[in-house]
Amino acid sequence: MSTGSHAALMDGIYRRQRHIYDLTRKYYLLGRDRLIEGLDAAPGDTVLELGCGTGRNLAVAATRYPQARFFGLDISAEMLSTASAALAQKGLASRVTLAVGDATDFDPESLVGSGRFDRILLSYSLSMIPGWQQAISAALSALAPGGSLHIVDFGRQERLPRWFRAALRNWLARFHVTPRDSLREVLESESAKLGASLCFESLYRGYAVRVVVTARHPPS
Repeated sequence: MSTGSHAALMDGIYRRQRHIYDLTRKYYLLGRDRLIEGLDAAPGDTVLELGCGTGRNLAVAATRYPQARFFGLDISAEMLSTASAALAQKGLASRVTLAVGDATDFDPESLVGSGRFDRILLSYSLSMIPGWQQAISAALSALAPGGSLHIVDFGRQERLPRWFRAALRNWLARFHVTPRDSLREVLESESAKLGASLCFESLYRGYAVRVVVTARHPPS
């Protein structure tokens, strides 16, 4: 799917849903706050969210880490419109820079004025990005030395009843969401190429996964 086609699809899906997105998603997008707690962003750190949607995570993170700088990228202009309004309402507009862009192929410097990031997060967005492997590669390429990539998304549901797994996936497919069953293998391969460390955690009997990939520091 081309970037333009995917952007149009996301805008179409969320043109109306964006107004109730956060209210409904909090019941099944599990692990997002654990991801934000694990960012451990220091004063002056730059934090980028790819697929930032309504800005919910950025608002929570910017409140928790008041001395860090935040950036959000999303392919849907409709979602970013909601994010911009929400951040302004919370008094965070001056601390969060938003931009329309494709998570699989983006130039951080031209989009948000920062070339490398200390923290990058992907919260339930890889399961909606057709070229999700490219999004992982792009995120890792944009990490500063010693920086970390944080991911939370749907898992394999391997320890949940089969009927639940089937019902969940059929329902998610209605929203163009597909759990990435090979996520761990892709991350292991990408981490090995870069000499990065990988922490992969299964949550809620496999309902979701939480991931941290930490880039290595250059030799001193």
